[in-house]
Amino acid sequence: MKETWDTRIQRAERLAVERHDSAELLKFYAILLGAQKQIYEQLRSLKGWLPSGALERDLSVLRTMVPGLLETVEANAPAALASEARSLLLASQSDLDQVLIEYWHAPTDSQFFAKAFLQPYASWLYESGAKPDRDFVEVENRCPFCGGKPQVSVLQVKEPSSDSGGRDLVCSTCLMSWPFRRVVCASCGEENPDKIGYYHAPEYDYIRVEACDACRQYIKTVDLTRFGFAIPLVDEVGAAPLDLWAREHGYTKIEMNLLGL
Repeated sequence: MKETWDTRIQRAERLAVERHDSAELLKFYAILLGAQKQIYEQLRSLKGWLPSGALERDLSVLRTMVPGLLETVEANAPAALASEARSLLLASQSDLDQVLIEYWHAPTDSQFFAKAFLQPYASWLYESGAKPDRDFVEVENRCPFCGGKPQVSVLQVKEPSSDSGGRDLVCSTCLMSWPFRRVVCASCGEENPDKIGYYHAPEYDYIRVEACDACRQYIKTVDLTRFGFAIPLVDEVGAAPLDLWAREHGYTKIEMNLLGL
């Protein structure tokens, strides 16, 4: 299935009905994805303008789209996040610019608003062919386009003769994917299979935790060879109880998702 903003929204809405333990998270995520789609569509529909990839230069266009996301979060998010959105709506333009610029050049998964806003921007950069103005070291476990950390791992059949499937990592910033070796830690590159463990629960039979005992970090993997209708970014959120298992066993996630899990 080709992944689009609409398929992500539809999948989140469906999982919110099916996954009672993650229903509230998924309902909010569906709304948030709608706000991100609006940013993406606005950028895509601008006539006579394409992004440069230099955020500081592109901010003159992006600024007008920030309040819409903040208002959506204020109206729909849990209390603490809604309060933070309210504070940012009252912040000066220079302060808002700084939040985005700091995240762009030194990303951290604790910066919810910057990450949420810049995902559709970075996605449009990739699709429009603009090179992001970010300094990063090109290594196999970072996005080759923007240097972002992997958000989720995906197994899928790429060759007709293959049954087990190849492995991709999905970028937490631009949402593109790139191929990655199968039995290797996506954080430290550990290759010893004895140090890489797997955990899944029966109710999430196509999603598993891949945890590394060398660096004590983990990533969740969505296996499309077992369930081809999954949307990895969304199904990863819907399997929130697996994150609880990983934390209880002393593992830290390579990159928390937008919902802070």
